Amino acid sequence: MTTAFPADAASFAQACIEAWSASGRVAMTALVSESTDSALTYPELMERAAAFAGKLEASGVRRAERVAIAMERSTDAVVAIFGTVLAGACPSPLEPRLSPQEISRRLAATGTTRVVFDDANERHVESLGLPRESAVPFASEGFAGFVDEGLGRDDPALLLFTSGSTGNPKGVLLSHGNILANAAGIIAHTGLTPEDRLLHVMPIHHTNGLNNQLFAPFLAGASVIFADRFRAQDMPALIARHRPTIITGVPTMYSRMLDLEFERDSLRGLRFARCGSAPITEELHRRVEEKLGCPLIVSYGLSEATCTSLMNPPARRRIGTVGTVLKGQSVRLRHPASGEEAGIGEEGEIVIGGPSLMLGYIGADPASDRAIADGWLRTGDLGRFDADGYLTITGRIKDVIIRGGENISPGLVESAIAEINGVRACCVVGRKDVDLGEVPVAFVVAAQGARLDADGIIAQIAKRLPRPCHPAEVIFVDALPETGVGKIDRKRVAAMAGS
Repeated sequence: MTTAFPADAASFAQACIEAWSASGRVAMTALVSESTDSALTYPELMERAAAFAGKLEASGVRRAERVAIAMERSTDAVVAIFGTVLAGACPSPLEPRLSPQEISRRLAATGTTRVVFDDANERHVESLGLPRESAVPFASEGFAGFVDEGLGRDDPALLLFTSGSTGNPKGVLLSHGNILANAAGIIAHTGLTPEDRLLHVMPIHHTNGLNNQLFAPFLAGASVIFADRFRAQDMPALIARHRPTIITGVPTMYSRMLDLEFERDSLRGLRFARCGSAPITEELHRRVEEKLGCPLIVSYGLSEATCTSLMNPPARRRIGTVGTVLKGQSVRLRHPASGEEAGIGEEGEIVIGGPSLMLGYIGADPASDRAIADGWLRTGDLGRFDADGYLTITGRIKDVIIRGGENISPGLVESAIAEINGVRACCVVGRKDVDLGEVPVAFVVAAQGARLDADGIIAQIAKRLPRPCHPAEVIFVDALPETGVGKIDRKRVAAMAGS
């Protein structure tokens, strides 16, 4: 069974209305709550979201007004996000139980005027001292349904926060057109249909957890099983109970699942597992596929370009790459020094153009991190396209370690270390050196029961890489620090190295 993507919709809100109100959706399940053992059909999701939109409209919320969502991970939070979009306002989901100080900072920096909250976040929101009309308790019953039917593709639809590479999180403002472009590309590339069941365990204040795991599936008519945030030990039971066709994670999540026992029959329905947000080694990639019995699909994207720009096609995945460009997106490589376009097989900086590009940063200097120039977003990432259009990420411009004039890619050294038996995870960063300027330092997590030593690791690297790439020091740690979405936090690792 397939459903037509509402490609001609005037806005994301209108696309939701058209898709959810289609006659074939009446009895279809949209959202399953694992924590409450309940479910919403598409008409029920529409009714609840429109009712919350009615509450906002009655509260005086204006079109394009920014509305912070301070709620726990729940189906109510999902309803609040969609209801805010239907009301014509711009939702900004916050991390659950964010400190009052950080909430205040973000509200002030982005000009956000209202905060929707649930019981768990009431005390934090009350401590902000907001005017009564600015603090809105969540409720989706007893209000007349409302939808702003005058929205267009250029209207703001979502405000997300991304840390980038500097200081405090910055607001990334996305439009209705941005969200529709990303959803259309994901649906076309992955073949999402109403038969799909997506197990959702990732944060909904993050672009992937929203755009690829709620917005795109709902427009395609799929069912989303909304579970608690990822805990590796929960995954076997969740998969056995719900029999998903799609799961999504980051490399560290999949690594933690390898030692667990899964019912083989429960995995038979998986069409693919998706992996993004951080590089994955070939060894881990193959082990995950063997464990789950389905393709592991690696992708690439940025919040500033809505979410995903490249992804491996499920039936034609190519290990070591982030796949091919999504339909409707534009991705090129440029030589960092000259700005000229790189040819097939040549390394260049990844730049992204097209309808997925954000409206802009809010509350931050656009030049402080990534910036859009001449309609292209400079990502700071380096890569190579092959003749078939598959992109391989080769490193980051800012992460390059310059040792005595030699440019060293941390990713190259990390790949060599990851191939050593007994290495579970690693991260290579630069450390200041009086003589050489910078030297590489490797932080290594050993697999359980493995016996590793620094000299042995350096000797193994020496067989693979030239001398400038050899770490000046190998430091063993129990775990590497992670960001809120499970990526290795290179800033904190660099601080551990004394950089």
